[in-house]
Amino acid sequence: MEDSDDYFRSYEEMDVHYLMLNDHPRMIAYKNAIKNNAELFKNKIVMDVGAGTGILSVFCAQAGASKVFAVEASNLSKLIEKIVDENNFTDIIKVIHSKLEDIDCNTVEKVDIIVSEWMGFYLVHEGMLDTVLLARNKFLKPDGLLFPCIAKLHAVPCQIPEYFDFFNDIYDVKMKSFGDNIRREKSSKPEIMTIKTDNILAEEKILAWIDLNTATIEDCNLIGGQDLVFPCTKDGNFSGTCIWFDVEFPDGSILSTSPYETPTHWKQTIIILPNQQEVVKDEPIAFRISLKRDKTNKRRYNLEFNILNPETTEHDLPCDCFMTKCIVAKQYIENHCQ
Repeated sequence: MEDSDDYFRSYEEMDVHYLMLNDHPRMIAYKNAIKNNAELFKNKIVMDVGAGTGILSVFCAQAGASKVFAVEASNLSKLIEKIVDENNFTDIIKVIHSKLEDIDCNTVEKVDIIVSEWMGFYLVHEGMLDTVLLARNKFLKPDGLLFPCIAKLHAVPCQIPEYFDFFNDIYDVKMKSFGDNIRREKSSKPEIMTIKTDNILAEEKILAWIDLNTATIEDCNLIGGQDLVFPCTKDGNFSGTCIWFDVEFPDGSILSTSPYETPTHWKQTIIILPNQQEVVKDEPIAFRISLKRDKTNKRRYNLEFNILNPETTEHDLPCDCFMTKCIVAKQYIENHCQ
């Protein structure tokens, strides 16, 4: 089992936080969600879970919060204190150097708002969502708010020419056998990369929808797991699956890691297949993705990817694929359900 102290020490690396502070979509989404809703924060008590450098705590204080608990388990808590002092908020922001799980409920009052940037690659990598849900259960008032409050995980089939076509001709040398070995290695774990929108083969579908107001830690033991069918929107090569997430704040604003949006440090998560399959427009692709919590390390998820037979997998209706049953069903819906 991973040592929890090692987990928190990993967040003491300055390069990690420099990367996140330079992520403009991330920073502007949180800044706007907090400061554009100053009326929600004015004279309120806030908890920043996994405060990191403390910048979200400062946003909350700037928005008018009367008190902010900046909870940080790593030694970055000392840095937060300096940043709080730099911004003249020592009378408002209280830094708590502790794991959230170890904080005594009797020593910290209930809060009106919880803010946290808890998301990892493919949303749940790093396993911090559990901590936010625990903070909600222990410290959030019954009518309190979560920033963000909704998380959505999306999936779509894609082509990945970097891992297939590239090996057909490398400076006039065929290296397909090398490509086979690279893909064999890559297919054992997800790849973090930015995918071009031209390589997306269908309309994305929601793999998981998590309402942080009501979700339980047990709910997060298994994420996804449903059968999905994607009618292709173009000809191409099905060589992998692209996964990304969005989070939504109480005002409806969104931070998205979609390939259609400005790139973030999360990029997209790609499941690379050992071999690709040629597909044509309107052809259905079916698969199932399950994110299962690791039994020996609760902060880790194992991704299971299963390609399904689209002929025997249930399709959403109406469906735009070229299978006869879907064409007939779509026509019937258009004729009788208007």
